[in-house]
Amino acid sequence: MAKKTTLSLGTMKENGEKITMITAYDYSSASLVQKAGIDMILVGDSLQMVMLGDTSTIAATTDVMIHHTKAVVTGAPDTFVVTDMPFGSCSSPEKAVEHATRIMKEGRCDAVKIEGGVNMKNVIKAVVDAGIPVVGHIGLTPQTTSKLGGFKVQGKGEAAGEVLADAMAVQEAGAFMIVLECVPAELSSLITKRLTIPTIGIGAGNGTDGQVLVYHDMLGLFDKFLPKFVRQYRQIGEEIVGGVQEYIADVKAGAFPEEKHSFGGVTKEDLKDL
Repeated sequence: MAKKTTLSLGTMKENGEKITMITAYDYSSASLVQKAGIDMILVGDSLQMVMLGDTSTIAATTDVMIHHTKAVVTGAPDTFVVTDMPFGSCSSPEKAVEHATRIMKEGRCDAVKIEGGVNMKNVIKAVVDAGIPVVGHIGLTPQTTSKLGGFKVQGKGEAAGEVLADAMAVQEAGAFMIVLECVPAELSSLITKRLTIPTIGIGAGNGTDGQVLVYHDMLGLFDKFLPKFVRQYRQIGEEIVGGVQEYIADVKAGAFPEEKHSFGGVTKEDLKDL
């Protein structure tokens, strides 16, 4: 399967072909999702929670994002990789260009993702003008959950117009794609029809051009909480616990390692004078 590009992803929207995206944060997970045939990988700042155990994404740094992006790109060289711009890296257009340039050059990803709508229009434009492809992200933006009042659906009732305005601003700024998180399904469908760029939903219904989920959520590898919008396709976490428990039991009982897991080459005669 050929690696996707900004142009081919746009063509997928035009043709009504759904786009698949999943997060990955290391070599092994990236290689597995590429093998599965995923269209896009997001190196999300959610790694600060699911990989490093924090309660939010705020502590993620550009250095951390680059570190994980390198591993992902190595594991999935034929998959389009997007990396999150971490909290604080987009406080000004100049700073955003500096950090995005580092992520692209050192991480070798294909695009960066920037949270925010109307308020981030100038920042997105500056990064795009610097030659860096940008994915927008509106609705529930995890980096600003405190300001938004927590992890809540965005765009309900009269607030729908604000989310639509954010979407239009992100497109006008030059982003080639936009993530809609925790937005009412009807509003997401409307935004998807209004925009010429692809929309990727997470908790935004089935009317978007594609979907994204967190690897650890959909496979049962993160058990602190499960968002309403997640379908768990496997319970790999339980399988891992079970496998480790069997290993512990075998070692305690002396059942592992067996002869087939051991090395020969020395006889009792070789050892008798030692």
